[in-house]
Amino acid sequence: MIVVGYKKDILIEYIHSLEVRTPIEFIENTIYDQTNNIYSLALAKHVLLESDTVLLESDLIFEDSVLTDLIQDPRETLALVDRYESWMDGTVVKISDRDEILDFVPGNKFVFEDIPRYYKTVNIYKFSRHFSATQYVPFLEAYSTALGNNEYYEQVLRVLTLLNNTSIRAKRLNGQKWYEIDDIQDLDIASSIFSDRDDRLKKMQKRYGGYWRYPKILDFCYLVNPYFPPQRLIAEMKANFEKLLTEYPSGAAVNSLLAAKNFSVRKEQIVVGNGAAELIKVLMENRKGNIGFIRPSFEEYIHRVDTEDAVVYVPDHEDFIYGAEDVLEYFQDKDIAMLVLVNPDNPTGNFISKVDVIKMAENLNRRGILLLVDESFVDFAEDPQASLISEEILDANKNLIVIKSISKSYGVPGLRLGIAVSSDESIIRLLSEEVSIWNINSFAEFYMQIEEKYKPDYERALIRFREVRKRFVKELKGISFITPLPSEANYIMCRLTEGWSATELTVRLLVDHDIFIKDLSSKIPAGDCVRIAVRTEEDNERLVSVLRSLEKE
Repeated sequence: MIVVGYKKDILIEYIHSLEVRTPIEFIENTIYDQTNNIYSLALAKHVLLESDTVLLESDLIFEDSVLTDLIQDPRETLALVDRYESWMDGTVVKISDRDEILDFVPGNKFVFEDIPRYYKTVNIYKFSRHFSATQYVPFLEAYSTALGNNEYYEQVLRVLTLLNNTSIRAKRLNGQKWYEIDDIQDLDIASSIFSDRDDRLKKMQKRYGGYWRYPKILDFCYLVNPYFPPQRLIAEMKANFEKLLTEYPSGAAVNSLLAAKNFSVRKEQIVVGNGAAELIKVLMENRKGNIGFIRPSFEEYIHRVDTEDAVVYVPDHEDFIYGAEDVLEYFQDKDIAMLVLVNPDNPTGNFISKVDVIKMAENLNRRGILLLVDESFVDFAEDPQASLISEEILDANKNLIVIKSISKSYGVPGLRLGIAVSSDESIIRLLSEEVSIWNINSFAEFYMQIEEKYKPDYERALIRFREVRKRFVKELKGISFITPLPSEANYIMCRLTEGWSATELTVRLLVDHDIFIKDLSSKIPAGDCVRIAVRTEEDNERLVSVLRSLEKE
């Protein structure tokens, strides 16, 4: 039984085109534009009185097991619910340990502080005929008579929960996939969740983040600090949320002062970016002459220059290991104006020591070549003093430019913060002129304002991270088809053996286990390498457990 209204002819024609053996009847709500779903359901109330009923709303997509589990549950009257997530909208409920529905909470009564206690109604219900006849339909009729037909049928369930003897219970979903489609963005997300195996990976990769919209996804692809920021810093930002939301940020000059204080350099040596990507774009698109690159590496740099201007060094080591001497030897007779070094490199994790990078800068300076060092991951290196960001080093090497992504190192990618430092006044001037005067928002500015007092927390977080990375590498080495490469970053590049391809493993983890890793097939032609982020011990153990289960196959 399908209640139709808006564009009913299109819907009915489509349904008739399907090879469906189940008899289908249509009930038309001719005044759909003047009523709400309480009226549409009332039009079909005779069905509720005739037999047990499953009630579904039309804007849902879900996997088959959702219905199967609901029908097979021995309890006669159930409301399907799932843990509340940020993408959900509409009625939520509070339930007891015995699955009693304590309260239906409509949108206008929603209390954000109660989110941990909320469950979202999936809007799929199982009603017994007895429940419909003795409770639901009588109250449905009374409610619509009293308040009119422009109401929601969930309100009737809310009234029923106030009765001590109501028989409806909540049935919690247990990881099954479903989505409510209200607009084109919902359609886009649902299309990626329910697409076929290979297509799902492509759609996820094209999103470039925003995976908080997929609450069940465990993201081992994108790279952040799992142990920073601390809860106290987050609480401080929350306490100032309203002011930061409603007031303008300072201009770029003030934010340069803040960044200079945090990184102990002069304000004339530093520029703040809307993420490191903004600064990379300006630098790459305004440099003249050929530019030296090392591959595989972070593609944001080389994608910003014309192919004929790129001079590329690919290490001949099978694990892409290289040192300062290898790089200098390759580029010693090459016509380049600048050399780009990502250190530790991404995705390999290869690391060149601070002493050797300074030697590279000195060597290149004698040849009039700029050295751009991206040290977005350097804080994760075993040497806690590996960074090149200091007044003395910059002043001694005026051909040196250092880029750092605060998002990655400090675990705040949503703030979009990055810096560039150099003692070359022309470079700092170029960057300052090219970025917008308000290129970062108030939340990012406030973070820089308070970050310095949390430096002890940051140092402790890095110590803990290095310990967790060692344990994680050891666990990965115990997987027969995985060979982790040496890494001093917050990720580990792994070679795959025993017939596994990078794409096959990535798809398998994503589709079957909601774990997202980085497929490196596009960067490494052999197609047998993946990159795995280092997350918390609990998350790392979940991935290792899944890999062991695949190993048993």
